[in-house]
Order: sequence, then C-alpha cells, then structure tokens
Amino acid sequence: MKTVAMVPIKLNSERVKEKNLRPFCDGKPLIRFILETLLQCRSVDEVYVYCSSERIADYLPQGVHFLQRPAFLDANTANCNDIIREFIKQVDADCYVVSHATAPFTRSESIDRCVDAVIGPEAWDSAFTVEKIQTFLWTAVKPINFDPNHFPRTQDLDPIYKETSGAFAFTREVFEKYGRRVGIRPYLVEVDPEESCDIDTEYDMTVAQALYQYKIAKEKTQA
Repeated sequence: MKTVAMVPIKLNSERVKEKNLRPFCDGKPLIRFILETLLQCRSVDEVYVYCSSERIADYLPQGVHFLQRPAFLDANTANCNDIIREFIKQVDADCYVVSHATAPFTRSESIDRCVDAVIGPEAWDSAFTVEKIQTFLWTAVKPINFDPNHFPRTQDLDPIYKETSGAFAFTREVFEKYGRRVGIRPYLVEVDPEESCDIDTEYDMTVAQALYQYKIAKEKTQA
C-alpha cells in the first residue's frame, strides 16, 4: 500500500504571524521539524507540503514535494477536511497521513504507529495522536467527567483524550465514505505532554522554544 503524508500550510496565519516560516531553533524554521520527522518515517512513501504560495518551496528539505493548492483553501471558513478533499484529487494513495507544522516534537514512531493501525490486520479505519487528560474537567456550568457529590481521586477518573496536531492517518476509502479524516472506528495513539506540544499562540511558541533548548542542553550534559 502506498502511504503519502501531507502538511497543510497557510502563510497568512493570524495568531502568530508567519509562524511556520519563523526561525524556531538552530536557525531552522518551524516547518522543517515536522517535515524532517516525516522523512524519517518507515511507513511513509512520499511527503508533500500543500500551500497556495510558491514561496514555501524555499524552506523545504530535500525529498519533500511542494504542491500548490487553490487559494480558496486559505479562507478562514475552510477546514482541514476541505483541504484533504482537494489534496486527494491531485495525489493518489491508499493511505494518507496529515501532520501539522505546529507540532514540532512529534516522533516518527508515533506516526508509524498511526499508519500501522490503519493498514494492519485490525479493523481500525483511522488513527490519530492524542494526549491523555486525567483531571477534573468542567463546562461553564457543570462537570464533564466526575460527580461532585462523589468526589473521586484524580487517578480514578475516566481519562479523556485530546487530539494533537501530530498525525492523522486514514485510507482513501474511509475519507471518501465519510468525508472526514477520522472514521467510525479510530485507533488512538497516546503521546506524552512534550510530544503533544502545539503552537497556536506566541506563548506556545515561547514555551516550545524553551523546551527545545532544555532538551538540547540536557543531551549535551549526557553526552
């Protein structure tokens, strides 16, 4: 089975201006981190960046394909499923992986686990990376995962899983049937809080850069 990975990029990001192209660490722009990870994945045959601007091509590592997408996908009303729908019209594959540049700490092993779940013998129709949350959660007016009249220990709470931006894997058949990247029997690949780091704001960028510098310093002391 052929597996193709796609990273959607919109250059006119609103909350963090041109965050995908900004130097993140070691002089590399943010986008390079997820692309280099995808290139390391044993389960991925081709890697694409899907962007409306040709300017992105100057930032791509060798081995990554640039594919220009329609400008209408840059509108705030377009969602990821809209982008995938257009992409699979142009690039044929059996299995697709969608990852985002905002998840720089995603590991190749986690992406491979997503793909393995989808193309393996089990009946998983899709897979994605998640962070487990096991704490007291509320809406604006009521608890979500516990009864305040019978207060449990944190470790006894039923966990809730939050999607990360690291990877979504699915077959062409599933997307064409349901029109979305997650089917009706998804496999959840749990990742740790570091790997689940997602950059949506300037604060997120600052935290992620600090975490990266800490990791590098720790590796040097252990060398």
